[in-house]
Amino acid sequence: KIMSLLLVMEAIENEKLTLDTKVTASEHAASMGGSQIWLEVGEEMTVDELLRASVIASANDATVALAEAVSGSEETFVALMNERAKELGMKNTTFVNCCGLDTDGHLTSGRDVAIMASALIKHALIKKYSTVWMDALRNGKSELTNTNKLVRYYSGATGLKTGTTSQAGC
Repeated sequence: KIMSLLLVMEAIENEKLTLDTKVTASEHAASMGGSQIWLEVGEEMTVDELLRASVIASANDATVALAEAVSGSEETFVALMNERAKELGMKNTTFVNCCGLDTDGHLTSGRDVAIMASALIKHALIKKYSTVWMDALRNGKSELTNTNKLVRYYSGATGLKTGTTSQAGC
């Protein structure tokens, strides 16, 4: 999700999106497994709400909805992710999806994660989300708890992202 969030931050910076932009959940976004906020097909959320879900709760469905808002489809967005990875000098990364779920051919290295995380943290807006321990969506009906426990227990932690999959581990 780090590269996805970087591209979303850049889209906001380039005024392609605003935090108030409304995004409608597609069938594809709503079908994501793993961590999610259980988006319903056709449900509308703002970019701000989807960022909160993606960063704080690591929601795959919200990340896909954001990707689609930036480029129209996850497939097109993934092409942008791979292009941006090359621009950043990431030599050991191939993205196949925008949320980091285990998929054949989807891989990265610790070095490349550090490169994209360094690019992302330069966007001050990300800290509005990555430093939050708990939040809620849908008028308090959907609770968000940060997957990064350091945000709660380590004073001064700026968060960013955790990542856990069955193949990669924690």
